[in-house]
Order: sequence, then C-alpha cells, then structure tokens
Amino acid sequence: MLRVANVSKGYPRLGMALRDVTFEMQKGEFVFLVGHSGAGKSTLLKLLTMAERPTTGEVRVSGFSSVSIRPREIPQLRRRLGVVFQDFRLLPDRTAEQNIAFALEVTGTPGAQIAPKVARLLSQVGLAARATAYPHELSGGEQQRVAIARALANDPFLLLADEPTGNLDDRATHAIYLLLREINARGTSVLMATHDVAMIQRAGMRCLELDHGQLVFDGTDVGRLVANMRGRRG
Repeated sequence: MLRVANVSKGYPRLGMALRDVTFEMQKGEFVFLVGHSGAGKSTLLKLLTMAERPTTGEVRVSGFSSVSIRPREIPQLRRRLGVVFQDFRLLPDRTAEQNIAFALEVTGTPGAQIAPKVARLLSQVGLAARATAYPHELSGGEQQRVAIARALANDPFLLLADEPTGNLDDRATHAIYLLLREINARGTSVLMATHDVAMIQRAGMRCLELDHGQLVFDGTDVGRLVANMRGRRG
C-alpha cells in the first residue's frame, strides 16, 4: 500500500531533511509518526502526497511511484488520500457542510450525491447538528472534525494527519484521537504525525520516529521509544 525505500531529501540552502528512510505501511494500519520539530515529519508527508519528490530513493503509494508518476497523475493519487492539518484550513466564509461539499465539487462528484454524502460525513464525525455553523462559530475540536470529514469526502484508503491535535486542549485531543481510531476501524489506514508523547504511550500503537531526518525507531515498544526520545533530548 505504501512503501518508502531508501529515501533522502535535500534542499539547496537547508541541507538534508531526510536521510535514507525506509519503511512500509500495510492496508488498515494505524501508525504514529513522531519526532521533534525539524525532524523531517512534514517533509515526509509532502513526499507521500507527491507535493515534492525525493532527492534519492523511491516513494510508492497505492501503485504510484515517485520515480515514474506523471504530473497529470498526481491529482488521481491525491483523490485516494485524505490530508488533515494542524491549522484546520477551513474556508472561513463557508459553513461546515459547505466546506465538505466544496471538496466533493472540485473532484467532480455528481451534484445529486453531494448533499447526502455531506450529511453522512457530518454524522460520522458527530457534527450533524452543526452543519450550518461557520468556522468562527465552532470550537477548535469541532473545526478539526469538519476538516477530518472533508478529508474523508473521497473515501481515501489512507488518511495523513499532520499534527491534527497540535492546537487543541487535552479533552479535544483525546476526542480527535478516538475519532481517528474509529475511522481506522472502518478500514482507512491512518498515519498521524504528533508531538504528544502521552497519547502514544496510551495508544501502544506502531510508531515511527524521525531524528534529524533519519528513521531511528520503527516498532510497538512504546516504552523504549519514549526512553530513547527523552535520552536524545537530554
């Protein structure tokens, strides 16, 4: 489903953001991506959406290869992915339902299918009663739920969540995590970048850790991961 093979990414002025990173994700997995700011998490997510290409190595996502993908094929790949950001990125002049509908409209969903699908998505994320609210009328947690619903609009096989709880309080953070677990339980793979050590300790799920662009941990022994992270920071 997803394979990153010996991937490095360098920038002319900034140097190497990723160094020889290799890992795979299987269908239906939930994986945390952790690491300090500047460790390479956001760069990796950009490579997975083909927003950027590796300097060396190969990224394969749902049969598309960074080596051979053509520019006209990139939108096809992105329609198979859902992406959630820390800052929500909702359109401020559109309601919750309109934000989700817009994602369906731009991908050519037939008009008759949009309203019922939007209603289903809002119900899935627990916001059916807030369909006509504008972003400024929603709490941070509610805005992120709308953003998640929008990311699910095209039934992606993989959801990429880039620090989705970074701007939320503890209660909203836990609620968003539980929602992502529910989405995963329904068959969507999830790769979630986070700084939240307490969350990954509670979850006990597979974690990937990047440190200065290198993949230094891949596994489920969260206790060892946390000890290693604290040791590096110390």
